[in-house]
Amino acid sequence: METTAMQCGLLGEKLGHSYSPELHALLGDYPYALYEVAPKALGDFLRAGDFHGLNVTIPYKTTLAAVCDELTEAAGAIGSVNTVLRRPDGTLLGDNTDAAGFEAMVKASGIRVRGKKCLVFGSGGASKSICYVLEKLGAGEIVVISRSGEDNYDNLDRHADAQVLVNATPLGMYPDTAAAPADLRDFPACEGVLDVVYNPARTALLQQAEVLDIPHLGGLLMLAEQARCSAKVFFGEAIPLVRAETACDVLRSRKENRVLIGMPGCGKSTVGRALADRLDRPFVDTDTELEKLLEMPCGEFITRRGEPAFRAHETALLEKLGKESGLVIATGGGVVTRPENYPLLHQNGRLIFLERELSKLPKKGRPLSQRGALEDLYTIRLPMYRRFADCIVPNAGSPEDVARAVEEAYEALSH
Repeated sequence: METTAMQCGLLGEKLGHSYSPELHALLGDYPYALYEVAPKALGDFLRAGDFHGLNVTIPYKTTLAAVCDELTEAAGAIGSVNTVLRRPDGTLLGDNTDAAGFEAMVKASGIRVRGKKCLVFGSGGASKSICYVLEKLGAGEIVVISRSGEDNYDNLDRHADAQVLVNATPLGMYPDTAAAPADLRDFPACEGVLDVVYNPARTALLQQAEVLDIPHLGGLLMLAEQARCSAKVFFGEAIPLVRAETACDVLRSRKENRVLIGMPGCGKSTVGRALADRLDRPFVDTDTELEKLLEMPCGEFITRRGEPAFRAHETALLEKLGKESGLVIATGGGVVTRPENYPLLHQNGRLIFLERELSKLPKKGRPLSQRGALEDLYTIRLPMYRRFADCIVPNAGSPEDVARAVEEAYEALSH
């Protein structure tokens, strides 16, 4: 496949969140760039831009359907374009591979849509593709929720009987990860939740579905499959499906944080540094970061101002760190005492409980460990660590050996 001279890329207004360059690098050997273009500059870019093929994202999918010289059958039927090919004569062919990506996402989720009432949040280009697929798969009633339409966010109660909910909006996307289009508790008949957002891995909507034990899936597979189908449009040659599946796994592993939790002195910082070296990724010690912010040691701050004030600062830091990608994070021993910390860390990370023999836990410089019997503190916190943890890894070897065990445990979770 002769692709190295063919410039491709992603067109959108704001693209700081995009995984697309990494994804396309995993799919094939072709240049792939990010094109952040303001709406007023879109016409000039399409006429003179140096590109062979484009993927298209917010807010231009519907716009491109109107300005391309020709549309494929799928793009014409959907009314949305997410893939553009500049042909040898300079004309633009608009295609839609979002539909194939979403169909793959539905099938992978195991969520049944045939005959079900489906609620689609958002009315933009992604929504059009999703409705096209839902209809194709035999969904029952399909209701689109928009900000100003007949069915909107102020009258969601009229659709409390919805069985499948799909988020086709940017709500919940990095960096505004706390947002969600709806509260799932308002939909007692809900049987499945799909969210096309892929960063973070678990949006607030998906985390709520997890708590309520509702089947759910995020948008990373949709991203990978639409990219694979786009590459065929760009170069006329199909990329094997297995390569998209592998790319999806690689991206998930690269982007998910590894978060170490455990008792004070259990070795989170030491093992965390070894793990960061092993994975060649940044390491963050939350206590170290807090000491910079508080301008004093954590123990001294707790002694002076009290533990509740310290925990409030800790949660504010986790709100920032938890939404980032590709970090190894060593947390403070008491992070599990505030339930609100869990979704902050879980949205883009796997939590590993690093367990160490009680007799090997140091007390010096740790006021909470000194305040009462360490055994009592451990008894109180152990159920908290287990509730937070995706897995438990004993700290019973060299930092390098334990770091390897942590990554093996992560891989086992992923598969």
